[in-house]
Amino acid sequence: MDNKIIKPLVGEIRNILDTARRNIAREVNNELIVSYWKIGEIIIRYEQNDSIRAEYGVQTLKQLSKTLTAEFGKGFSRSNLQNM
Repeated sequence: MDNKIIKPLVGEIRNILDTARRNIAREVNNELIVSYWKIGEIIIRYEQNDSIRAEYGVQTLKQLSKTLTAEFGKGFSRSNLQNM
């Protein structure tokens, strides 16, 4: 094949891949946001059912952070969980 054919062919393929990659990144970000929102809801639900929320909540977040980090890796620090 000569370069006249290859160049536009590669251009079309590049456009398809670039669009797909942007769409995938957007969907991943959306899923992360929804997941973090749901995690935050669960944490709040458990904290609100406790009569000594403040002290227990801090300990809960510390332990939850350790457990989630051990199982899923980075991103579950106490402060991140609090922000969720």
